[in-house]
Amino acid sequence: MAASNANKISLKRFKWSLDFASRPRNDREVSSPPGYSTSASLSQIDISKENDNHLLIKKSWEIALAPLKQVPMNLFIMYMAGNSISIFPIMMVGMLLMRPVKSLVSLQNTFESIEGKSVIGQKFVFLLGNLANLGLALYKCQSMGLLPTHSSDWLAFLEPPQQLEFSGGGASLS
Repeated sequence: MAASNANKISLKRFKWSLDFASRPRNDREVSSPPGYSTSASLSQIDISKENDNHLLIKKSWEIALAPLKQVPMNLFIMYMAGNSISIFPIMMVGMLLMRPVKSLVSLQNTFESIEGKSVIGQKFVFLLGNLANLGLALYKCQSMGLLPTHSSDWLAFLEPPQQLEFSGGGASLS
């Protein structure tokens, strides 16, 4: 009676343990993990290649649309910077000019890992987005008066054009 009670206690106590000594060591008895198949079918490989191509195209469009997504934020930043000639607006315009130029110079390196059939479209959209940011920077320079737009800006012996009309407070002063 005491031996049977000891067996019951030892079974209860070590219910979670496994006895590997009593099992034969045969690799065929070990079950495969979930999802494992000994024969890989070609359809599974084709599906994974399609998924890889889909993810590659999706990533390339994300890269291509990134400059266009920056345009609204750049518009807001330029609005908040103002048109005065001071260090903050000059730095903002400088950064707005340099980022698209750097992106356009490194266009090949940006799409280097995504070479494929449809990369030309993404490169074109990336180029358009950077040109839009560059145009925004040039417009901001012109509105601040930093671009030479008159011949007097280039030639010292010419007088700058005279302003013909002044207005203030909604009423014409001339």
